[in-house]
Amino acid sequence: MTEASWGGGAIEWTMSASLEDVTRGGEQVPEVTSLERAVRAWLDLPAERRGAAVLTAERPVTLPGELPADRYVGDAIGRIAEHLSGDGGGDESGDAA
Repeated sequence: MTEASWGGGAIEWTMSASLEDVTRGGEQVPEVTSLERAVRAWLDLPAERRGAAVLTAERPVTLPGELPADRYVGDAIGRIAEHLSGDGGGDESGDAA
């Protein structure tokens, strides 16, 4: 696998990522999955819960006009979500990483 980047290629949606600080079933349990599925899980959260969420990627992601980062908090996750494809993106296996 290559490093996730925007400039030289597409975001590597299948790399491992975790979505943390999100209450699930009354507990804060991190969800470890692919980057794509973590971002989609964040999009599925109620708006009032999105601000506390923390997304940590396996490797840095470079978005246009930004420095590479492997940790995004709250609405910053939305900047990654803007680059999701509408058809389910790159993680077609359905398996968690």
